[in-house]
Amino acid sequence: MNKIPIVFAFDNNLAMPAAVCFFSLLANAHPETVYDIYVLHRKGEVLNLDFISKVFEKYPTHQLNLVDVGDTFDKSFEIRGITTPAYYRLLIPELISQYDKVLYSDVDVIFRQDLSYFYKNTNIENALIAGVNNLAHLDDDLRRHYEDSLKLDPVNIICSGFLLMNLKAIREENLVPMFIEHSKNKYKYQDQDVLNIVCRGRIKMLPPKYSLLTYVSYMNTYKHDSLLDMWTASELSEAVNSGNVHYNGQKPWTGYCVNFDIWWEYYRKSPFFDSKYYFDFFYKKLDEYDRLPLLKRIKILLRYFVFGRKND
Repeated sequence: MNKIPIVFAFDNNLAMPAAVCFFSLLANAHPETVYDIYVLHRKGEVLNLDFISKVFEKYPTHQLNLVDVGDTFDKSFEIRGITTPAYYRLLIPELISQYDKVLYSDVDVIFRQDLSYFYKNTNIENALIAGVNNLAHLDDDLRRHYEDSLKLDPVNIICSGFLLMNLKAIREENLVPMFIEHSKNKYKYQDQDVLNIVCRGRIKMLPPKYSLLTYVSYMNTYKHDSLLDMWTASELSEAVNSGNVHYNGQKPWTGYCVNFDIWWEYYRKSPFFDSKYYFDFFYKKLDEYDRLPLLKRIKILLRYFVFGRKND
């Protein structure tokens, strides 16, 4: 048996997308893999587990643990619709004390691979955290944010949506109080900025297959050479064809986006599939697009079929 601890944090606004994420994780688990899943939630909040419970009924060998994080981040800075649960990952070293390393993931993710080999064989002893490069140096706004505002090298910034965390080292160096102190600042990218600041110089870069960001799918089509400065063609191909999809921009359950059909395919196969919800989403979107001018509709179709379907 391979017991793999993985942590998530969300509120009831994401209860259904979280269940789709969990379903994808457990559906792709090897027979010998057992996920020890921890859900961090706000103090006093009763999570809606209606969808998630159906996932664990289908895959009963895996474990679900709910963890109250208290009120540490109740007054933390919020921006771009990202709420306080984003900060909860900063408390993982204290909350999950029984492990020396854990995985963390956002729930706007579809897993397409088993994580046991990665967890057991990734050497993180000399790093505090590991994650996938955020490509901040390829975006003017991101580059200025990290280079000018935070005085960080934009080439070495990771996305905080999927992490392997060296809890042992973080505890030994007593970094959680530093995480909390930095979280009081109004950083534009919240927890991600905190982690990149505090852990600078001690961050391990992971291949893109562990967190295929939305704009990486776009760039793989129209700025492919820029990506080859960071990853090999083989790494990009593996990420696009079988990597974990992270919808870090537009969410597929609210609108069309690159790789949205991957998310909806997992929803369709899930034990809580609702045909009316499925139909209503696509009918509503089709109705919205039918009312758009012809040129606008052509641009949307081109964006999806050229930048989206080519990468599925």
